[in-house]
Amino acid sequence: MIKAVREENIAECVQVIRDGFATVAESFGFTPENAPGFTAFATTEDTLRRHLLAENRYLFAYWDGDRMVGYYSLNVQEQACEMNHLCVLPVYRGRGIGAALVNHAFETAASLGVQTMKIGIVEENRVLRKWYESYGFVHTGTKKFDHLPFTCGFLEKTLA
Repeated sequence: MIKAVREENIAECVQVIRDGFATVAESFGFTPENAPGFTAFATTEDTLRRHLLAENRYLFAYWDGDRMVGYYSLNVQEQACEMNHLCVLPVYRGRGIGAALVNHAFETAASLGVQTMKIGIVEENRVLRKWYESYGFVHTGTKKFDHLPFTCGFLEKTLA
């Protein structure tokens, strides 16, 4: 079941994000030393608390009973939004949870009047890029940041 995240869920969200992104870090050789800004290492309770309380982002989690197993957030700005941190715990992958989360994000964004959803990914992660493209996202470009050992890829989807 997908539910909005409340402040008391923040610590669990951080753990789900870190564990969910750890497999990407491992497969691409990212470490806290060579990629301290990567999601698996940089996500903190303070960051998510700021997203929820100060920036009014929409945070959602997928629950299997009383265990949080997936997560995503939306940063809405007028007619567009950015989806961030979509992840599923590794042992729960392959069960349609990622699909449920991305479809929930589409429905939520559309209900808020958003016309375009944007995402950023590790460009070198071809499997993830194909997965997002299967949901109608279109690749719009890349950017290399000096402080990251990978290229950031950008995709977007028109919702309306």
